[in-house]
Amino acid sequence: MQKTKPFQNNAVKLKFDSYPEDIKQRMLFLRQLIFDAAESTQGVGSLEETLKWSEPSYITSQTKSGSTIRMDWKPSKPDQYAMYFNCKTTLVDSFKEIFGDLFAYEGNRSIIFQKNEILPVTELSYCITMALTYHLAKKHK
Repeated sequence: MQKTKPFQNNAVKLKFDSYPEDIKQRMLFLRQLIFDAAESTQGVGSLEETLKWSEPSYITSQTKSGSTIRMDWKPSKPDQYAMYFNCKTTLVDSFKEIFGDLFAYEGNRSIIFQKNEILPVTELSYCITMALTYHLAKKHK
């Protein structure tokens, strides 16, 4: 994993700064995984980092190659954080088919992480890449 990418959107930086420190570090790790996957995957291009529904969101607005990835932590569930995917896609169903119960899922929209769990980075990076290339993959079917 590369050095942490600087924030280009101050509202997103403020959102990350609002998280408890231990959660902030985990969220920054997810953020960097997303940027690393985008940089290492042909056809994705640069990402737009913004807030959607007050959650850090990553959009392939340059190439339109993928589906938006969001992530957040909620004070109502202090020991977990999540990565969200568009529920109108088949992404989470595909993750379940490929990885089974390696991840905890919430319906067809998210992967839930526990604060103290060790993330399966290789598998999670694959999920992120699938999301960032979702529209490309549909074109090639």
